[in-house]
Amino acid sequence: MIKAALFDLDGVVFDTESQYSVFWGMIGREYHPEMPDFALRIKGQTLVQIYDKYFSDDATFAHIDGYTDCKSEQAKITARLDEFELNMSFPYIPGFETFLKDVKAHGVKCAVVTSSNLQKMEQVYKHHPEFKTYFDRVLTSEDFAKSKPDPDCYLKGAACFGAKPEECVGLEDSFNGLKAVRASGAFTLGLATTNSAESIQPYSDYVIADYDGFGYDDLEKIVERIIRK
Repeated sequence: MIKAALFDLDGVVFDTESQYSVFWGMIGREYHPEMPDFALRIKGQTLVQIYDKYFSDDATFAHIDGYTDCKSEQAKITARLDEFELNMSFPYIPGFETFLKDVKAHGVKCAVVTSSNLQKMEQVYKHHPEFKTYFDRVLTSEDFAKSKPDPDCYLKGAACFGAKPEECVGLEDSFNGLKAVRASGAFTLGLATTNSAESIQPYSDYVIADYDGFGYDDLEKIVERIIRK
């Protein structure tokens, strides 16, 4: 029944969202003080998407010391993000490795489907050399024409394995990510690692706190039960 499992990265594989909230909260206070929830607004979006939506109006940032133009500010933020990611830690979500190995042992193909870019993945590989052996494919922002919540990334993830979206499970924690999985037609498994279970339930077919005590048999039973409704 389940041919492929498609994993988002931050908040689904790695417990990193709290670290990114610190960074984007700082950026939000500097550039968008009128948006106290800025760090929450941008979750699940690519850097290009964030810049296009929040950093493309020259007039908006005239108050910034040393301001010249939007492109220069974007470059400064990117440099700060690169430096921040160099010092990040990448702890796995509790139970992730056991869950992934169990899923793969049942013949399910596994892919990462992330809005992160290749440069970010190089940092992941430095911290976790084993990561490349865990997944059959790693798809990054460079592989997609459109960003979440568009389903493009999950449709391409399914296509990697010759699977129909309805034969896949998409695992997400952010609202944009969950919307992308649902729009693709895949089973939507939400992780309440970044947002509360109550808040992501409307966008998920099923919600788990993390992977502790959760295995392939549990997933298969849940998918079968919900699909049969």
